[in-house]
This record gives sequence, structure tokens and C-alpha cells, in this order.
Amino acid sequence: MNVTEIITAVVALCIIAVIIGVVLSIAEKVFHVEVDEKELAIRDELPGSNCGGCGYAGCDACAKAIAEGKAAVSACPVGGMPVAQKVAEIMGQEVGEMERKVAYVKCDGTSEKRESDYNYFGLDSCIHASKMPGSSPYSCKYGCMGFGSCVKVCDQNAIRIINKKAVVDEDLCIACGKCLKACPHDLIELIPAKSKYRVQCSSCSRGKDVKNACTAGCIGCGMCARNCPSDAIVFENNIARIDQSKCTACGLCAEKCPVKIIKKY
Repeated sequence: MNVTEIITAVVALCIIAVIIGVVLSIAEKVFHVEVDEKELAIRDELPGSNCGGCGYAGCDACAKAIAEGKAAVSACPVGGMPVAQKVAEIMGQEVGEMERKVAYVKCDGTSEKRESDYNYFGLDSCIHASKMPGSSPYSCKYGCMGFGSCVKVCDQNAIRIINKKAVVDEDLCIACGKCLKACPHDLIELIPAKSKYRVQCSSCSRGKDVKNACTAGCIGCGMCARNCPSDAIVFENNIARIDQSKCTACGLCAEKCPVKIIKKY
């Protein structure tokens, strides 16, 4: 290869580079998307865990929703009050009262209280066990299987398995919501940390079937609802549910519950 060929090749490459640069520059202007500066600032303050505990797909989506006024400045449960205050400054708002939430396992079916249909020898995974016949090796097909799928995803070490049932340490829980997604039976929900009375069951079976499967199940008798002075208890699919926004913590529901599955915290 002589000098002329080398120079020609270099010039050709330079011309191609210039053309590519021009095309990219034009494309950047044509497809440019304006980004709200507040959105970027808010995103920088969020923890970046992308847990979904805020109800959005991740921190980017949460920051966008806050910047657009579609979510509260306190929308991030992981960041808590410190992050909420920084976001509020960016938005020029007040944080207001921020209600702390915790994960709660709606089941009291420990190993000594529930019956089994068969022995499970598979992986220690609730997700795998839920794919077995009946969706669970236990007679109750709605309860905690205790194989620890929720424990594995909790970055705060806030969940332990005690007597084959998941238990949340509320002092460590930051309400990120990862455990909710990991539970195949949808047993875990986020509730106000100050909630005094909670229903420890999720079974949709009828009374007799519940009693045959577990001694710690709601039998759907309705005594709690009939005795609640604030109409805070409703029944859906044979299971009692407490509307914490209406509950006055009078304790009558727990007192009247014949199977004692409404517990005080």
C-alpha cells in the first residue's frame, strides 16, 4: 500500500465520521425529549432501589409522577421523611403528616396449627411449592407456606421464618414492597404501622373447611363486623378485613372473635 492509498483511506474515514456526526446531531434534535429539571433533581434524591413500594415501576417513574403532581412528595416509602423533606424543597411544598407503613403477613397458621395434605421435598421456595398440586402442600391453600421467598428478597433482614411462618420485624421494615411481590399467595400487604388490630388470616374457604385445615383461621361468622361501632370491618370472599382508616382501636372485634384471629399489636 502506497502513501496515496493511505491518505485516501484516512480522508474517507474522516468524511464518514463527519457524516455520522451530522446525522447523530440531527437525530438528537429531532428525537430530543424535554426533561423536567425538577424530575431530575427529585430522581437524584430517591434511593434508587427501584423496589416499586411507591406503586410505580421504579424510581424514575416515581420521580416523574412527583414532578407532574401525580404523586405526593412523600411517595417513597424507603426514603422516609428525610427524602420526603428534600423532595418537598424541590417542589416548593410542605411534607405534611407522613404515615409510616409496614409489611404485614395475613396468616397465623404456624406449623402446629395447620394440617398437611402431603410432604413437600422440593426447593425451599414458596413460588416453587405453589406450583405443586393444590398450590400448597398444606390443607389451607391460602396460608403462608414458610419456605422463605419473602425472606430472600428483603434487603433489610426484616423477615424471619418462625414455626414455618413468615414474621415481620416492624422496626426493621421500610415498606419497600418487595416481599409483597415475592409471595405467591398474596399474603403480605402494607398497612399503617400504628394499626392496633389486624386480621391474621387470608383464607377464602368456608367455616367448616377452614377449621379442618387450620385452627387459626377466620370462619366468617361475622361477629366482628356486627359488633364494630365504626363499621370498620367488611367481609370479602368469606374473610374479615379491617378498614384501618375507620378503626378506632376499641378492641370489640378481637373480644368477640370466637377463633381469636384478630390480634392486638
